This record gives sequence, structure tokens and C-alpha cells, in this order.
Amino acid sequence: MRFAIYGAGAIGAFLGAKLSLAGEDVTLIARSTLQAMRAGVRVRSAQGEVVAHPAVTGDPRTIGPVDYVFLTVKAQALAQIAPQIGPMLGPGTAIVSAQNGIPWWYFQRLSGSMAGARLESLDPGGVITSAIDPARIIGCIVYPAAEMPESGVVQHIEGDRFSIGELDGSTTERCRSLSRSLIKAGFKCPIRPDIRRDLWVKLLGNMAFNPISALTRATMVEIATHPQAGAVARAMMAEADAVARALGVEVPVTLEQRLAGAEKVGRHKTSMLLDVEAGKPLELDSIVGAVLELGERLNIPMPYTRVVYACAKLLDQATTQPAKG
Repeated sequence: MRFAIYGAGAIGAFLGAKLSLAGEDVTLIARSTLQAMRAGVRVRSAQGEVVAHPAVTGDPRTIGPVDYVFLTVKAQALAQIAPQIGPMLGPGTAIVSAQNGIPWWYFQRLSGSMAGARLESLDPGGVITSAIDPARIIGCIVYPAAEMPESGVVQHIEGDRFSIGELDGSTTERCRSLSRSLIKAGFKCPIRPDIRRDLWVKLLGNMAFNPISALTRATMVEIATHPQAGAVARAMMAEADAVARALGVEVPVTLEQRLAGAEKVGRHKTSMLLDVEAGKPLELDSIVGAVLELGERLNIPMPYTRVVYACAKLLDQATTQPAKG
């Protein structure tokens, strides 16, 4: 199988390294980490360290058609890179979307009153939808946690599951083939009949704990066990759960179970907190903003989410933009 992985951050590099070590033909598309990764990708974990040597390029036009294109960039970067994917697409190429939060394709290949709807917070001006045929998309939910302490080095913290699924719920050969490749690489890769429901299970926690952690610098367990912060997280999750239910999704996890799960994770920094510490833009719109946009469309009040989102947006601006004066 030929894989192109667009976005060689911690998750993309981790995925690419493991697939390469399993014998797959992998090309990482990198930017700032390009030179370091050409010398190899080091993956460190509790089991030790391994080094992989996938191909690395900064120009997707040099790769040619592949079987699977993994999109592992942050959601806010998709509008910029979507028009560059074309040279990697052959007649049967599948695009595996592995972003956090609500994906831009959520209402594609879906029946109901909102079928084909586009959220401006995710796909401003429709750039992504225009560049990517929804028939090519395989949904993917990323569960591993990893960091990149230095260029070319991935620290795998926990998790080994990538859940995948067709947007229409069917089980296809391209999903089965992808699952086999990921399992061979050492991952768990279940094919899910309702990828959107699984998405909401992860999102309920992310949309609350990520921005709160960015604002407070607190870990998961600190938020979950703090009386006031924990109550805010629960209220935000309840608001998001109301949106999911209005869309016909029954999330099979209670809010208490989600809080208990966050407490069990322990002193783990969320991806949004890591981005704040690194001075990187926050993935706010896909994780929080899109849920708010849906709440507005569905006339669901979301006061807690709105306040936390506004504060996190201001933090994002202050963190990533140079001070004036």
C-alpha cells in the first residue's frame, strides 16, 4: 500500500513511522520538521525507542497517486492544504480525515434536513468542500496521545487505536484494507458503523477539557477534581450533548463517566495546553466553535461554552500574535 501523510506533527509522524516499520510505502509531507525527519523518525515509548525511515518531502506534487492520503494537520490548516492534494489522487485514492472535533465533512453523505450542510467555522468559503470529493473520505478518530519534544522525535504517551468508518456507515474493502495495514503496524483499527457517534464520544470531553486546560494550565485530573472547574466542564459537556441529541446522536457515555475518565487519565496535558505552551495556534474552531455554530442553528442555548470559547479565543490571539506597541 502507498500512503501519504499530510502533516508530520506528533500523530502524523508516529503513524507514518509505524506504518513504515511494518513495510508500507509511506511518504510524510512535512514543513518545519522536514530536514530532521530526513535523517529518520525516532519514536520513544514505554517499550523503548525505534527509528523509522519513511520518505519525507515538503512538496506533495512529487509523490504521485497513492492508495490513502492521511490528513493529520490541525483542522485550521485544512483550507490551505486541501487544494494541494490533487496530484496524490488516483481513481481509487481514499482520503482519511484525522482531525479533532467536528470535521468539515460531518454532513456529507448523510440523510436528513441538514444533509450537505457546511459550517463556516470549519470550511470558510467552502474551500475544502470544493477541493475534496466526499466520496473519497474515510472518517478517522485518533486516540493515541503523543508529543514532539524535538524535530524528528515522537514521544508516544498512550493509546494505540485509530477508529475508522465510511460516512454512510457501510463496510467497504478500502476500509478493510486500511484496517489490515494499521493492525499490521501495531495499532487497533476497528471499522465503526457510525463514525459520527464515536466522534461525539471523544468530542464531549475535548470541547470542555481542552479550552479549560488552555486557560488554566491545569491537567485533566486537576480540572475533573476541582469543584468549580469540574462543574463548568460538566455544564459544557451537557450543552454539547444537547446538540448531539438534536442531531439524532445518542452518546453512549454519561457525563459522569466522561468526568471519571478524565480523572483516570491523570496529570495529562491536553493538546490545546501543549499548543499554548509552544506558542502555536489553538484548534478552537473544530473542537468548540463548530459545536457553538451548530447550537445556534438548532436554537440550543450554550452559555457556558460561549464564555469559555470567547476567553480561549482571546488567549489564542494573545499567544500567537505579536504584541503591538
